[in-house]
Amino acid sequence: MEAMTKADVDKIDKGLAVHDGRPLRPRDAATLILLDRKGDDVLVLMGRRHAAHAFMPGKFVFPGGRTDPADSRIPTATALNQHEEAKLTAGPGRTSHARARAIALSAVRETYEEAGLLIGRKGAFATTRRDWQGFVEHGVAPSLEALRFVARAITPPNRVRRFDTRFFSAWRGDVAIELPDGGPTNELEELVWLPLAKAKQADIPDITRMILDELERRLAHDPLLRPGGPVPFYRLVRNRFTRELL
Repeated sequence: MEAMTKADVDKIDKGLAVHDGRPLRPRDAATLILLDRKGDDVLVLMGRRHAAHAFMPGKFVFPGGRTDPADSRIPTATALNQHEEAKLTAGPGRTSHARARAIALSAVRETYEEAGLLIGRKGAFATTRRDWQGFVEHGVAPSLEALRFVARAITPPNRVRRFDTRFFSAWRGDVAIELPDGGPTNELEELVWLPLAKAKQADIPDITRMILDELERRLAHDPLLRPGGPVPFYRLVRNRFTRELL
């Protein structure tokens, strides 16, 4: 476990207002870093948040959002890789297999809602859940085997919003359908594929830049992002912000 400086802590959650009341319990959230290759470059999909948003307006971010526990009951074409599931259920707090599944599926759902990309396999799919009707309409059964768990970060206490965010990664080839007009929520007003180096220079939150640094290092050692790789975990422990590996 590595302790981090106050400057590092400030970078993690710059822009989040301080909350003066009781510390909020972090809510589960998931983000998907979608990758593609172009020659020697690895490209990453990012979208710009609307300027009218109260949270990180105008910033480039990955698709993602809060986890819906009901996502754990969504049928899938393939399950999480066992090594990835083991990483998701490790660490502090109780993360059951059902909760880990919901977190991973929320990354898939949010990628569709915000970017219009359906990760899965073409074929019959049925559910009554409203948030998943896009997969039903387009004939795509969501799939989890391609997801790689690449990072985790918990927002420090005394912030107006707190999330326990799991960052996943997948390849563009794992997308069954790309909708030309983006996703139904329109939360991201501009979607772009950027080389990793340029993505880190864009107008992005500092935690996003840190995660991209982590991912770049992992890709340098493991270009295929094989299952079970190291997962950096950022959190506050005894008033010291730390980085440890799951």
